[in-house]
Amino acid sequence: MQRAKRRARHLGAALTLGLALLGANARAEEAPRPETFTLRNGLDVVVITDRRAPVVTHMVWYRVGAADEPRGHSGIAHFFEHLMFKGTREIAPGEFSRTIARNGGEDNAFTSWDYTAYHERIARDRLDLVMRMEADRMRNLRFSDETFASERDVVVEERRSRIDNSPGAVLGERMRAMLYPHHPYGTPIIGWLHEIQALDRESALDFYRTWYAPNNAILVVAGDINAAELRPLAERYYGRLRPTRDLPARDWVSDPPSIGPMRVEHRDEKVRQPSVTRLYRAISYGTDEGRQAHALDVAIEILGGSETSRLYRALVEERRLAVSVGARASTSGLGGGSVSVFGTPAEGVALETLEAAIDEVIAAYLREGPTEAELTRAKNSLAAAAIYARDSQESLANMYGASLAQGESIDDIVNWGRDIRAVTREEALAMARQTLNMDVSVTGWLLPEAAP
Repeated sequence: MQRAKRRARHLGAALTLGLALLGANARAEEAPRPETFTLRNGLDVVVITDRRAPVVTHMVWYRVGAADEPRGHSGIAHFFEHLMFKGTREIAPGEFSRTIARNGGEDNAFTSWDYTAYHERIARDRLDLVMRMEADRMRNLRFSDETFASERDVVVEERRSRIDNSPGAVLGERMRAMLYPHHPYGTPIIGWLHEIQALDRESALDFYRTWYAPNNAILVVAGDINAAELRPLAERYYGRLRPTRDLPARDWVSDPPSIGPMRVEHRDEKVRQPSVTRLYRAISYGTDEGRQAHALDVAIEILGGSETSRLYRALVEERRLAVSVGARASTSGLGGGSVSVFGTPAEGVALETLEAAIDEVIAAYLREGPTEAELTRAKNSLAAAAIYARDSQESLANMYGASLAQGESIDDIVNWGRDIRAVTREEALAMARQTLNMDVSVTGWLLPEAAP
């Protein structure tokens, strides 16, 4: 689910080669331009040809996620990540994944606030099989009351193990609910426990029949195939599926204006190391104008994206107040993004001391702005990591699928590296000042259980 532009993370010493590649090839900043076409029923198709091996990655992206759930039915989008493997008239429950495995492939699925995606990686000569099965479950899913109840229990246990049993996840969930008090991004993707337990079969089927349709989907196929070869298969299997008439608009409510900084503290006996995290609301590639999201990515990379960042050098290397510290921009949301700043204090350092030191570094950064050397290094790092991501067939399919599902265009994706390179010092500083605003933030402390 990780597109290169928002998942450009540091690759250590391998970046040296990446930077050399950037200098050696001016067009390396452009992503490969895929072929596209649209079926008569509205299915958008994207084909990324890669002839290096007789393998393909097949992905179906539905433009529906946790943000589209009816009020009071949180978790239903993620629930379908499970239910889609429960069979159709043609495929027995569980047989989908077993068939993929028997044919030497692998499959999985994932849910976001903005989309739900299903993917398979398999030999080129098995693509026909994959497309037949995936198209079948787009419109012909079947499950009994017993299957529904059983799988709902599975999701309940998943939530308990992944969220309720993880102090960091509990704190993160509470912080996000405070950051987005009205917008659906404040609702956890997996859903609130009491609402998961109350999900009913008929509401789930209504959700499926509405959103799981060819005119609400993007088919991305990357690998040993081109559009001329794929189109007959797409027409044969997906082309005969009926679209949803009057597809609902994705009009989400917005949050009221913030009235000041918010704080939350969570204690748990499982916590061994305290930590501090702060979330800020931010723009995204789906809500920005011009290069604002590009500038924010660069600005946050300079502040805390690596071991050469402002925060790391100041608080880990120089002042030795933290064992880890950093910042991350999540700029991919269809309805907006966020920035996180986080740190874990060194032994003997109070959390108050570390938070105050983080604020000092941020204040100096907003006052002085980045140096030209920092600006160049950040843009090189982001662009180089994006180039490395293109070496993976699956990463390419993810990059195009997620970006398109979140409202971007092919040109936006192809030209991302060039646009990152064009970010100026003034643009990066302006976005840092706009975003790192305490009045639109939530600060969370994760602490061990208090002594009696």
